[in-house]
Amino acid sequence: MTTSLHLPPLLWEPIVRTALLEDLGIGGDVTTQALAQPGQQLHAVFCTRQDGILCGLEGARQAFTLLDPTIRFSMVKQDGNKITAGDVLATVEGSATALLAGERTALNLLSHLSGIATHTHQIVQAVDGTKARIACTRKTLPGLRSLQKYAVRAGGGSSHRLRLDDAILIKDNHIALCGGNIRQTLQAARAYAGHLMKIELEVDTLEQLEEALSSSGADAYLLDNMSIPQLEQAVKMIGGRATAEASGGITLQTARPIAQTGVDVLSLGWLTHSVKALDIGLDIIHP
Repeated sequence: MTTSLHLPPLLWEPIVRTALLEDLGIGGDVTTQALAQPGQQLHAVFCTRQDGILCGLEGARQAFTLLDPTIRFSMVKQDGNKITAGDVLATVEGSATALLAGERTALNLLSHLSGIATHTHQIVQAVDGTKARIACTRKTLPGLRSLQKYAVRAGGGSSHRLRLDDAILIKDNHIALCGGNIRQTLQAARAYAGHLMKIELEVDTLEQLEEALSSSGADAYLLDNMSIPQLEQAVKMIGGRATAEASGGITLQTARPIAQTGVDVLSLGWLTHSVKALDIGLDIIHP
């Protein structure tokens, strides 16, 4: 789906390691230890039971190789690929104890991230033909931000801020911090920002937008929970002088009408905090 989809294995490793430690406890997989024969080997395949967009194969691989470096993990598909129910995504061969101990961690990551990629792709397709881009936000699950934002890219989306230090984003509480004066808030932010740091201002009303545009202005405006007519008017007011971003309550059904107002970006927090996982399974081929 994208030609630049990559997340270094080093960034996966601490997250996968933490997940394995959480699952293994202090005694390891006692079920497999009780049932497996010494040195027993298994051959299994990852299969999808739903159509979607694949993401998370590196995490799945490491869920096994961190337990046993001799595990053989072969990717049949690649992250960002469209997949159809019944497709084999990857094969894994090796120690039964490592394969079964890592199974749940591998599936948790693969299913969750593929769910994000799939839902992102659906929204991206919904706004196809408009200029609007789909972006995720900082509403990520603690510890999983890098992986979840990677999954959004796998689905054809992009990212808002990665962290608080990426850009200045002025929201209602920041304006309140400055006494409720938008002009003074923007002036203070502009005085602080370096020449490469952008400033975005969240506005709830067209009156707030007009006040901001008449002052030092911002590089982007987050148009929060505005109606279609309000968004159309806001885009006209901004007139291409800054990025227009729509946010708040955007769904698969409302995405296209919102994009057709002329906004540049649609940002959706639910892409990372509440999507449904894709149904993927690990099936043993033979013991």
